Amino acid sequence: MLEIVTTAEGVLFAVRVQPRASRDEIAGIIDGAMKVRLQAPAMEDRANEALCEFLAQLLKTPKSAVRILGGERSRIKRIAVRGVTEPQVRGLLTQEA
Repeated sequence: MLEIVTTAEGVLFAVRVQPRASRDEIAGIIDGAMKVRLQAPAMEDRANEALCEFLAQLLKTPKSAVRILGGERSRIKRIAVRGVTEPQVRGLLTQEA
């Protein structure tokens, strides 16, 4: 199950990124983190930027509302999204499945 922490500003959750995938998609949950496949390579922060854009697009929020709090150089990242609720994030998993 995806672990989501609700804050006054939005939500926090973990994402496991797989760069250089065939397409951008949510691929389920692994060890409490949302698995996201991205076409972007893991060099020069391209995968991080693609992750923020992809999540912002899915959650219908501005890209500035999505921040990487930790794990910028790791596959597992802590993500903060302002102005979004836990049910909206959980809804992404059911849409993509």
